[in-house]
Amino acid sequence: MIETAAPGATGSAAWAETLLLSFAEAGYVQSEPAILQPAEPFLDLSGEDIRKSLYLTTDATGEELCLRPDLTIPVARDYLASSHAGQPAGFCYLGPVFRYRGGRPSEFLQAGIESFGRRDRAAADAEMLALGLEATATFGLTDVDIRTGDVGLFNALLDALDLFPVWRRRLIKDFNREISLEQDIEHLMVATGPAHNEYQGVLAALAGSDRKAALALVTDLMSIAGATNVGGRSVSEIADRFLEQSTLKGGGLPREKREAIRRFLAISGDPDDALAQLRLLAGDARLELNPAIDQFESRIGFMAARGIDTAKVRFSTSFGRGLDYYTGFEFELHAKGNGTEPLVAGGRYDGLMTQLGASAPIPAVGFSIWIEALKQVGSAP
Repeated sequence: MIETAAPGATGSAAWAETLLLSFAEAGYVQSEPAILQPAEPFLDLSGEDIRKSLYLTTDATGEELCLRPDLTIPVARDYLASSHAGQPAGFCYLGPVFRYRGGRPSEFLQAGIESFGRRDRAAADAEMLALGLEATATFGLTDVDIRTGDVGLFNALLDALDLFPVWRRRLIKDFNREISLEQDIEHLMVATGPAHNEYQGVLAALAGSDRKAALALVTDLMSIAGATNVGGRSVSEIADRFLEQSTLKGGGLPREKREAIRRFLAISGDPDDALAQLRLLAGDARLELNPAIDQFESRIGFMAARGIDTAKVRFSTSFGRGLDYYTGFEFELHAKGNGTEPLVAGGRYDGLMTQLGASAPIPAVGFSIWIEALKQVGSAP
C-alpha cells in the first residue's frame, strides 16, 4: 500500500518543514489518514468536480473504495473515530491526493488545516483565513487576492423568504454548483399553468406535501409498478421532480421574493461595504437576517484583530466553492491576475460531521493548500 507522504517523503524540503512547523506552533497536530478511503462519503457529499474525478476500486467484500481525492473528509473521519470526537481539536496535514485532471498528474500534494469543535465560529473563521495567508507567505507571496463569501447568509435569506422546501433545495443546489441562478429564478417565477399533464393525479396528491411525504408516495407507486428507477433517475430524484412540478402548479415564485434574491446576489465589495448593503436589504425587504448578518460582522472584527486588512478583502454574496458540504464562510486566495486556480481554499462545513456519523452537530472549518500552484508562483525557502 502507498504510504502517506510525510515531510521526509518530499525530500525534507525546507518549505514543507516551515509550513508544518507554523501549523504546529498554532496548535495543530499533524494527521496522516489512510490513502485508501470508503468511496461513499465522497460520492454523496463532495461537489460534482470531485465526484467525476475519483479513482474507484472494490475490495473482496464488495465495498467500493477510492484513492482519497482530498484530505478534509479523511481527517474528519479519523477525528470522529478518535477519543477526541466532539471536543475542540485541530489537525494539519501534508500528503498526496489523487484526482483525474485531464492530462495533468493525477497524484499531487495537498496541505491544510481542519479545526473541529470550536463554538467561537467567527473567531475560528478568521483564524483560518489568517493561517491561509501565513501559508502563502511561506512561499514568498505576501500580496494575494482574497475572495470570500458565506453560503450561510444565502441559506438565511431563503429561510427568511419562507420558500417552499422544493424551491429552497433547488436554489441551494445551484448555488453550490457555482452555476447561474438566474435561469432557475425565472423558472420558479412562472407557474406551469393549466396545461394537461399525464401525471395530473400524482401532482394533485402531492399538493402541499413535504419531501418526506412525496418520497413515500413515489416509493409506493414505483413498488407497485415493480420499478426502482425510471430513465436513470432514482426514487428520490423522481419524488423531487414531482414535488417541484406540483409546487409550480400552485403558483410561481412571487416577484418580490425573486427581486430580494436578485438584490442579495448582487451584493459585493469589501466586507464593510457588503455589511452595510446587507443591513439595508434586510430593512427594505423586512427580512429577519440579523443573526446571520451579526455573525458576518463579528467575523470582520476578528479578521481585523488578526491583522488582516479588510479593505483588501473582496466579499460577494454569490461566491461559492462548488462543494456540497459548505455551510458558512468560504474563501479562496489567488495569485494576482489568476482568477481561476486558487492557491489556498476553504471554509466552514458544520453539517459534514453528522453526515459522517456524529451523533450531534460539531462545528468544523478548515482549508486546503494547493502546493503545486503555490510552488509555481512563489519562491519557497
